[in-house]
Amino acid sequence: GVNEILLPSARAQQPDINISTPAINALRGAMEQRHRQLKPFYGSGAVGMSATGLITLRDPKPIPLQQRNKIKKLVVDENSDRNRLYGEIAKANGHPEWEKDIRSIFAERWIGNAPGGWWYQSGGKWQQK
Repeated sequence: GVNEILLPSARAQQPDINISTPAINALRGAMEQRHRQLKPFYGSGAVGMSATGLITLRDPKPIPLQQRNKIKKLVVDENSDRNRLYGEIAKANGHPEWEKDIRSIFAERWIGNAPGGWWYQSGGKWQQK
């Protein structure tokens, strides 16, 4: 119909991953604060980035025993917020079905922007940047 001619296909559109809503801003704020607590554990290799835009407890050995439960909880909370963030950004773009693509874009960006020495998953294997 007419709409197919006038509207570009979804494939041609790019999601705006910097889009802003109150929910997205709240998630980004919480993630920023949490990142400050997690940063040393990325550096030590205890926490790594997955290819699905989440983080994972890769190696608990560098984490002092009394801090392990706290770090495990930070990882769980971070992944919960990341999953919500991807969904909120897709919704804010008016395309909830883009969530998987948005997740992939973020995964690439986070790995791409990570400092040397941080660990990430690629092709199911852990690699150090």
